Amino acid sequence: MTENTRSIPRPLVRTNQWVIVISVVLTWLSGSKWLLLIPLISGLLGLLVGFNPVMYVAKLFLRKDSKSYIPEDWEQQQFNQKLAVSCLGIGFISFFLGWTALGYVFTILVTVAAFVAILGFCVGCFIHFQWNQYKHRRKMSQ
Repeated sequence: MTENTRSIPRPLVRTNQWVIVISVVLTWLSGSKWLLLIPLISGLLGLLVGFNPVMYVAKLFLRKDSKSYIPEDWEQQQFNQKLAVSCLGIGFISFFLGWTALGYVFTILVTVAAFVAILGFCVGCFIHFQWNQYKHRRKMSQ
């Protein structure tokens, strides 16, 4: 990556993904919808003011300089975070309103996407790529 490209060290991205997975699973097991607020508020803060508390705490545990880790593209991660926050938000509101089935649908979506990303395939990246391809094809056909 070039010097001008913004990036996030992979361990911070992975930590954020694990927090999503663990928070959602604990929500399912405990029945406490409030646990969804941990990744939801962290993600919202990251998107709105550029400060993600989960990544901030995780950064304290990095053993090497942050530039020595595999970089994750900042813009791509912002897109992924928007998807995650949307699913977590809809899930939380659904559980809060008693729409349990819808709550499970959206929390399952975000959990599967986060876990699959931990395993190495980024669903959000795939969606983002396809969206950009669609916009490009549409622009070229005009």
